[in-house]
Amino acid sequence: MKPIEAKNVNVYYGDNHVLKDVSLNIKENSVTAFIGPSGCGKSTFLRTLNRMNDYIESFRLKGKVYINGKEIYDKKVRVEELRRKVGMVFQKPNPFPKSIYDNVAYGLKIHGMTDKFEINEIVEKSLKQAALWGEVKDKLAKPALSLSGGQQQRLCIARTLAVKPSIILMDEPASALDPLSTAKIEELIHELKEKYTIVIVTHNMQQAARVSDKTAFFYLGDLVEYEKTSEIFTNPKNKQTENYITGRFG
Repeated sequence: MKPIEAKNVNVYYGDNHVLKDVSLNIKENSVTAFIGPSGCGKSTFLRTLNRMNDYIESFRLKGKVYINGKEIYDKKVRVEELRRKVGMVFQKPNPFPKSIYDNVAYGLKIHGMTDKFEINEIVEKSLKQAALWGEVKDKLAKPALSLSGGQQQRLCIARTLAVKPSIILMDEPASALDPLSTAKIEELIHELKEKYTIVIVTHNMQQAARVSDKTAFFYLGDLVEYEKTSEIFTNPKNKQTENYITGRFG
């Protein structure tokens, strides 16, 4: 079963037709990168996968989006449950103004977990998975906002992992970070794909080439090309893709 399937997805903000007939399937335990110039629809499409666009008043969707075989825009779908399975990491690190520990434990408590021992175990495991445990294990009670930007972003990844998603969406997760922190996030993405399906929006084409298995190129709301990353970057089939990758526009 493909964890993500989109069929003829059209997105409108009022009269503005933002995504046009987008269809694609994403395989389990893979990293898929969405690339394209600003305003081309890649972040909008990413946000259709966990219904984050629902917050935009004029948003309308036509078409079907399936996560693990279930149509997520069906009226019976509980959006909170969907977002637990499909975690999201944003462009700017957004830790809560709480302790490091409470940031990771937050989602567990909201979902009704009360066993302190179990919470402690999951907090530790999630911080280890996010390659942050060694740096924070002696200061879990300190404010999350006292961490560096790169550490804050890994903390947000740990917070996402704690509630056991199967899919992780990342909207330019390293664009606000320095090169060293970016390298750590990329390394982390590589490790996490063994257990998770990851979709990343990035403006950085070198990053897409480094971290992803497949790449989707969006332009003016169209999915122009979707192929293995090695193919997209060495032998694109579409002239628009080639122009974008070689820096002729965008």
